[in-house]
Amino acid sequence: MKRREFLNVGSKAALMLLASNDILANSNLLKKLNGDFLFVEAEQFSDLGGWEVDQQSMDQMGSSYLLAHGLGIPVKDANTEVSFPKKGSYRVWVRTRDWVAPWKVEGAPGKFQLLINDRPVKETFGTKGAEWHWHDGGVVEVAKNTKLTLHDLTGFEGRCDAILFCKDKDFVPVDDVKALTKFRRKLQGFSDKPENGGAFDLVVSGGGFAGTSAAISAARKGLKVALIQDRPVLGGNGSSEVRVWPEGHTLQQPYPHVGEIVEEISPDKIDRGRYGTRNARLGVAYNDQRKTEVINKESNITLFLEERVIDVEHKNQSIHAVITQHTKTGVQTKIKGQFFADCTGDATVGFMAGAEYKMSASTFMGSSNMWSVLDAANKEEVLKCECKDKSALTISCDIGEVEQPFPRCPWALDLSDKPFPGRSNYKGQWGAKDPLGNLGGWFWESGFDKNPITDVEKIRDLNFRAMYGAWDALKNVDKLYPNHRLGWSAFISGKRESRRLMGDIKLTADHFRDKVEFEDGAYPCSWGIDVHSAHEEFDKGLEGEEFISFATTGKGYDYEGPYWAPYRTLYSKNIQNLFMAGRNISVSRDGLGPVRVMKTCGMMGEIVGLAASICIKEKVTPRGVYQQHLDQLKKLMQQPSTQRS
Repeated sequence: MKRREFLNVGSKAALMLLASNDILANSNLLKKLNGDFLFVEAEQFSDLGGWEVDQQSMDQMGSSYLLAHGLGIPVKDANTEVSFPKKGSYRVWVRTRDWVAPWKVEGAPGKFQLLINDRPVKETFGTKGAEWHWHDGGVVEVAKNTKLTLHDLTGFEGRCDAILFCKDKDFVPVDDVKALTKFRRKLQGFSDKPENGGAFDLVVSGGGFAGTSAAISAARKGLKVALIQDRPVLGGNGSSEVRVWPEGHTLQQPYPHVGEIVEEISPDKIDRGRYGTRNARLGVAYNDQRKTEVINKESNITLFLEERVIDVEHKNQSIHAVITQHTKTGVQTKIKGQFFADCTGDATVGFMAGAEYKMSASTFMGSSNMWSVLDAANKEEVLKCECKDKSALTISCDIGEVEQPFPRCPWALDLSDKPFPGRSNYKGQWGAKDPLGNLGGWFWESGFDKNPITDVEKIRDLNFRAMYGAWDALKNVDKLYPNHRLGWSAFISGKRESRRLMGDIKLTADHFRDKVEFEDGAYPCSWGIDVHSAHEEFDKGLEGEEFISFATTGKGYDYEGPYWAPYRTLYSKNIQNLFMAGRNISVSRDGLGPVRVMKTCGMMGEIVGLAASICIKEKVTPRGVYQQHLDQLKKLMQQPSTQRS
């Protein structure tokens, strides 16, 4: 495997400044600038401390941002060194938002300070505005060489996108995303032309189970492959960041080798025995390292980590290249290919290329941000905890200070008199008998009436409000669990549904129920026809803020499996060189139920890799594989994955 390397532009030298308007002459907006500027991207800080890089809303705001995800305990400071054009007075602006303001509730939990050479700016940030905006921090005095610090005050999800210093005290930066993107990239000295990322036989976008398996499968057939992933780890929903346990039966007859790659990158028997197979286990249970190690052994794969696809070059119903942006450095790269596989889940590549797609009009399966708690009186749990302040917690445990108070959260969902999983009055559909085992499970799910792409931040934030509201109710209303604390929560959402790219067949739930057989059956499905909706019994009075789901049960849920779904669901009907694998394949909404679990998605990726190798060898399109070389695809499916190279 080859890994794409970039200059760390979070360094002092790369925090670009402007002292002249000449550089900006080609932009009417930027012509108006007068004076000296320093633009600092928060995600480029040289030391992020305990702040997290969140890229989920890049499509809506043009950049990643830093998130203070401390579960109610302030995270460690983020720091960086910058150089100003000259010392003196500047007006400082911080791009941020009050993340609970859309709900018009009391309080602003995401408070943080900006420190300049360890002295806080008078203004407290994260306290104003429902939308992302430039928060005026007033006029400050700076030295030529200056230390900047982001100091979290609460641990309750404060967020910072960027910091702007300007000599012109009357200048007001723009908030329009398109204009702001041009503004920020010019101030940082970026070229309008992306870097050359190379040319490949197959470009795979999305490094979850589907994309990782597709890349490995194609590489073992000799293809030169690019694998693009917008997070620092592979695995998607099955990674330590989201912690959904991978489901779906592999190695099924009549093609018992389909799924071998999936098993290679999945947690093994040792992992399963040590940590169990439930969701929201310790991060090590999901074995991110295993996925990276398998990729590293493949010399035909170039891995682009922390790269997000932001644009697609296409013409005459064919994709020529994708443009990516590094989620920290901001560097953009063009990656060319003969064939492309959209494994993004949101069908990002296909959508940008004009592929035909379907999307629910109003009601969606929601997203989960699972979470768990720990007992601070249990030293074993403390030693295993993944808290931001683990050292402080361990010391407290050693000296017997185990009580874990939690503040009231008036800005969270008010669950003081409502049932929820984990409370004694809970009588829900699923969950463990232990009340604590019912907290933060997969059924803590929201976004049923929201767009899973454009509203991704709000959906995640609603999950946060539900988590903090529930823990507030248990700790401060019910007076339970005095020694327990929030131990872990995903800040990356685990999605179930968004866009679905249309292929030559749209698979529906009736195909499963009616046992319809296809000559091109290519990947086995074993999960039930599982479609989620808001759980009416527990969401009364919370219309629009539902956070507990109801899963399909009873008649119509089961079918006789394994069911071999058709290859024709894995390529676009109108973009000639586009494959897809994962939850964005060609299915109806109810057909998504049995195909969307990770091991099944991974097997789709294996088939895509094999089909792509036939496309290169035989000089045909993905459709041509079905029309002219289906027997060849079936022959490859009969071979062990290690013998396909």
